[in-house]
Formats: sequence, C-alpha cells, structure tokens
Amino acid sequence: MSNLRATGVALIAGVLVTTGATPAFAAAAAAPPRVTPGPCQYTETPDEPAARPVPLPPDPRHTPSRGTVDVDLKTNRGPIPLTLIRSKAPCTVQSFVHLVEHRFYDKTICHRLTAYPTLKVLQCGDPSGTGEGGPGYRFKDELPTDLKPAPTDPTGARKIYPRGTVAMANAGPDTNGSQFFLVYADSALRPNYSIFGAVDRAGLATLDRIAAGGVAPSPDDPTGVDGPPALTTKILKAKAHC
Repeated sequence: MSNLRATGVALIAGVLVTTGATPAFAAAAAAPPRVTPGPCQYTETPDEPAARPVPLPPDPRHTPSRGTVDVDLKTNRGPIPLTLIRSKAPCTVQSFVHLVEHRFYDKTICHRLTAYPTLKVLQCGDPSGTGEGGPGYRFKDELPTDLKPAPTDPTGARKIYPRGTVAMANAGPDTNGSQFFLVYADSALRPNYSIFGAVDRAGLATLDRIAAGGVAPSPDDPTGVDGPPALTTKILKAKAHC
C-alpha cells in the first residue's frame, strides 16, 4: 500500500500426492474456485487460503442496500464502535458482518499504523498478524465517487479519505478480503478503496490514543512512520448489531 495493500497471502499447507494420482483426482485438483451465485460473487482463492477457517458469505439476489449496521470492536486499547453503511457498499458490509458473526476478527491484532503526512490509518483484519492473511475469498470493489480532491495533489488523482472513514485494504482491483483500515486523520489516497462505514466518536478517541503512541521502528522502517503500532492493539471481540 503506500497504498493500503493487503496481499492476501497466507501459509499454504503442503499436500502429499502419490505419483499414481487418478484422473479423477487430477480433475478435482484443477476444479475452478467456487463463486457464490448472487450479485456479490464472492470467489474462493485456493492459492490464498483463509488465515482462519470461514465459509463463503451468503449472497442473496437482493443484497441488503439500505440502513446501517452497528459493529462494536472491543480492543485492549478501548472501544472502537463502527457504523456500517449498506448503501455505500452492500457487498462489503455483507462480507464484513459475515466475518464478524463467524468470529474471524476476534483475538486478532491490528498489524499496521501509518504516520505519513498524507496517510494516517490503522490497518486490521488479518488473523495471521502479518498483513498477508485473508478469509480465503475475494470480492469486487464498491468504490467511492463523491470524495473531495486532495489539496496536496495538483493532479487531482488523489482524494480525501476523511477522518473516521472505514475502508477495505486490497491488493489491486477486486481483491477485497478481510483487511480493513480506520482513518484517524484526513488522508490523501487514490479512490481505489471501498468505503463502507464510519468510526463513531468513542472509536475516534481510541484511535487517537493508539496513533499518539506512534509506530514501532523496525528494520523495514527505521523511521517509524509505517509499521506495527508501538501500542500493540488487539481486537478482543467484534460484535454486530443487525
């Protein structure tokens, strides 16, 4: 990411296959990934298996696109209540609630904090804690079209993701999975990240405390502007109120 990428790569379990594999086994191994039949088309990623077991989300013909869903992220640093907005990104909200209800986010760390002048976010959603894990499926972008231009970018390509935004991290077009980011100060990004909710006031106070702790310097980033939060942040439990 300078760009909020989520590689979606997890450890792949090896499979021992005898040299005399049957044609039926070979055909099964070559089977295409499963895709849900509804408009969201959640698609299995066999080469990027789930960091924590979870089924594909439901995908009804009429994906809920009205109203909001409240989600409480209980963290060791304080509460982070979220309001998810179905009209902005119905497939994204549906997937996020599905992962919450399957306890995918429980007992996971927020693995990345950025403190660049124009990018200030906390990134979470990977049970492996590496920034490479996902749910074993991907789904399409639902990109914003109403963001204001970033005054720091004279080309107009970057837009303002305002403080309090909840958006999906990704590894390129239509590669959304489980990783998401919370914007604690206005940030300038290309509008390539699906926005699906907002952080409530209590959550912003928690984010401010985490951000004030700074970034833990690492060999990859000795400057301390992009890396794990110095105040280790763990989602203890996520709960949706549908």
